[in-house]
Amino acid sequence: MASHTQCTHLGQIRDVEPRTPQGCEECLATNGWWVHLRLCLECGHVGCCDDSPSKHATKHYHQTHHPIIRSFEPGEDWGWCYVDQLELTPEELHR
Repeated sequence: MASHTQCTHLGQIRDVEPRTPQGCEECLATNGWWVHLRLCLECGHVGCCDDSPSKHATKHYHQTHHPIIRSFEPGEDWGWCYVDQLELTPEELHR
């Protein structure tokens, strides 16, 4: 039986408001573009995904060490913990 590894950072999830609900914070400031958006669940930073040219969500993690993001795409309800390298379920995100 496989053991399920659980994220150890769920306690850092906050009830955040997106700082830039219309798109990636840095791309908006520099006329950049993005593929998909990610929301930092510690501070509300909106950044672009790793398929985007600038990868601002991951850069935000490296600058701040805020471990958990969630998809900021309509109809998607999953998250990611950078530290534990785990995808998070809606149940884990909405505890």
